[in-house]
Amino acid sequence: MLNLILFGAPGSGKGTQSPLLVEKYGLVHISTGDLFRYEISNNTPLGQEAKSYMNKGQLVPDSVTIGMLRNKVEKHPDAKGFIFDGFPRTVAQAVALDAMLAEKGTSIDLLLEMEITDEIIINRILERGKTSGRADDLDEATIQARLSAYRNETVPVATHYAQAQKSHKVDGIGTIEEIFQRLCTVIDTVAATA
Repeated sequence: MLNLILFGAPGSGKGTQSPLLVEKYGLVHISTGDLFRYEISNNTPLGQEAKSYMNKGQLVPDSVTIGMLRNKVEKHPDAKGFIFDGFPRTVAQAVALDAMLAEKGTSIDLLLEMEITDEIIINRILERGKTSGRADDLDEATIQARLSAYRNETVPVATHYAQAQKSHKVDGIGTIEEIFQRLCTVIDTVAATA
């Protein structure tokens, strides 16, 4: 089993690379945004609980999100592995994810951190904003705030996995194919030594 976290700042290319990695390695893609939409639209108990927090403008507790992740993992008992997209975003979430996977007799094998300059990220998001329909993709101040939140809250997750020698930085600048090849090289190297 191969469990990956594709990691990087907003606009670093995770959404572009995830489907390519899913196809090449036969992984199940787990996006927390997709999970929330599914659970809420299907009015599941976890969806109802998440919606109650969201309706109050509160963050959904990690326990609810981990419950959704657990449900998704359990729906795919024969999976070759999973790629986690958008989670974990905090060290507490990483610890909770590690514990949930340990209960299933598995763990995160690799965190792939897409490295890219803020200037390129800002330009990519502004360009994406022209077609995404997201107002927050068109405002440079909002993008800067998202990057600041990423650095302060999310970057420590990479440190958490680096302490277990599971974090690898990958150059996120280049063509889609060049970046994909770099990611595959790291994955294949790690898989060969596992």
